[in-house]
Amino acid sequence: MLERMRIFSGNANIALAEKICRNLGVLLGKANVTTFSDGETRVEINENVRGMDVFIVQPTCPPVNVTLMELLIMIDAMKRASADRITAVIPYYGYGRQDRKVVPRAPISAKLVADLIHTAGADRVLAMDLHAGQIQGFFDIPVDNLFATPVLLEYMRSHYQDNMVIVSPDTGGVERARAFGSRLGSSLAIIDKRREGPNEAQVMNIIGNVEGKKAVLLDDMVDTAGTVVQASIALEAAGALDVSVCCTHPVLSGPAIDRIEKSNLTEVIVTDTIPLHERAKACSRIKVLSVAGLLSEAVRRIYYNDSVSSLFI
Repeated sequence: MLERMRIFSGNANIALAEKICRNLGVLLGKANVTTFSDGETRVEINENVRGMDVFIVQPTCPPVNVTLMELLIMIDAMKRASADRITAVIPYYGYGRQDRKVVPRAPISAKLVADLIHTAGADRVLAMDLHAGQIQGFFDIPVDNLFATPVLLEYMRSHYQDNMVIVSPDTGGVERARAFGSRLGSSLAIIDKRREGPNEAQVMNIIGNVEGKKAVLLDDMVDTAGTVVQASIALEAAGALDVSVCCTHPVLSGPAIDRIEKSNLTEVIVTDTIPLHERAKACSRIKVLSVAGLLSEAVRRIYYNDSVSSLFI
């Protein structure tokens, strides 16, 4: 039934692409994605894609510029090989934090990347937990923005049942935290913080009651872990019994693992939109959940031109 479907992957997250293929009962497409001796990305598609419905699984995760170029060049290769439709499956959208001008003469890099993907030849984008919802409007092609909420909720219901408070690490994540907490029947708290610079945050105040409760910080990503570690200190000082983190994208760059290991965090729950690097794999506090089932169902529905909206929860 999926004879016209072809799924390919760059080097960013081959394991996730293979899981998606297993769920759909198809083979991962044959492609060589390497580099020339000077570092230029080299792509060879080793099977026929003429008239096929092609899905390219490639989160633009670190090294971001390398994975982004792999995605763009693979899309171009598919277009020139006469693929019927090309869907860029981007579980993690790099440059998503640069979605507006916060200082004079700043770029809006999220829009630039959207233009590059469209110009390369993508007909559709399937993303997960975009950093800002308005990024969908940066594209001139359809964008399906899935949420990892069903996967995270299933784990939370089985491991964090009673006496829990969902905490938003900033005011921008309040809507996400409120929706998450309502599905768990949990109360809500908000961290009021002031950002001093890129990857730097200072916790100022906690809005809401966390005393005597198990606090779960909810965010779309953890990068250097500075925000969540400072938040965990403030939450325990306010009387929280323990503090855990729940997020979709484990960027975990720079000093993130050192900070997590030295912190009072009980658990850091993440998904496999981004593969963990070796130090992160060795960290016993990090729990990885797979979103392959959610992505494979979305891919199946897109292939059959069925509604994807029921997955937007």
